[in-house]
Amino acid sequence: MNESKFDKMGEVYTKFRPSYPQAFIEYLHSRVGIGMDSVVADIGSGTGILTKQLLDLCKKVFAVEPNSDMRAVAEVGLSVCSNFSSINGTAENTTLDDNCVDFITVAQAFHWFNKKQFETECRRILRPKGKVTLVWNSRDFSSEAVKENEQINKRYCPNFKGFSGGIFGMNMENDDRFDDFFLGNYDLRVFQNDLTFSLDNFIGRALSASYALKEDDENFSAYIDELTESFYRYSIDGQYIMPNITRSYTGTV
Repeated sequence: MNESKFDKMGEVYTKFRPSYPQAFIEYLHSRVGIGMDSVVADIGSGTGILTKQLLDLCKKVFAVEPNSDMRAVAEVGLSVCSNFSSINGTAENTTLDDNCVDFITVAQAFHWFNKKQFETECRRILRPKGKVTLVWNSRDFSSEAVKENEQINKRYCPNFKGFSGGIFGMNMENDDRFDDFFLGNYDLRVFQNDLTFSLDNFIGRALSASYALKEDDENFSAYIDELTESFYRYSIDGQYIMPNITRSYTGTV
């Protein structure tokens, strides 16, 4: 992973990126088995969006994040929690001890990893029968608003490869790369997680993406103008509802 993609984005990321639906958190507890005796490594934890939700669920969370800016935001917000531990590490080299965690979670980050090296690291740090959960918030492409948003990003953002991790962002339930990562069958779950934005939050969410234009880009103003026009086209009473789906994949490695 090139962690520099997220330099100086910690504040905007934590302000505008969505959390995960309560139904998903309840699934982690009731079906995956994460509980108050569990130790979890949240890898590629960023500013701690999923980490924060896990802290109420388990004994300890190691938040493993290589980007210093993202990690610092999590530390400011979560260090008051006694079961939070911030780790300067990568998916391929977490620096955690052997066989030290019961579960691994990865939110919005698996597509950045070296998959084979991460798989090896999972096996090293997981205890016997440990599980890995990969999760993404993904836009619902049955929506015309989402399709238009995609086209705007295609026109203006040279690094745009698709939402939610590019090639992992669409038709994820049919992607055989998950078959290659997990041993045997994995559990795919889908949760509705529609997002409601004001104009400022809608623009902020767009600018929190790794592919988003920076303010010094010559096309930045035109990009913002088109996003604004799209917001007003699909919003009702100043609120834009973006159809969104949370997909999770849980299994052993």
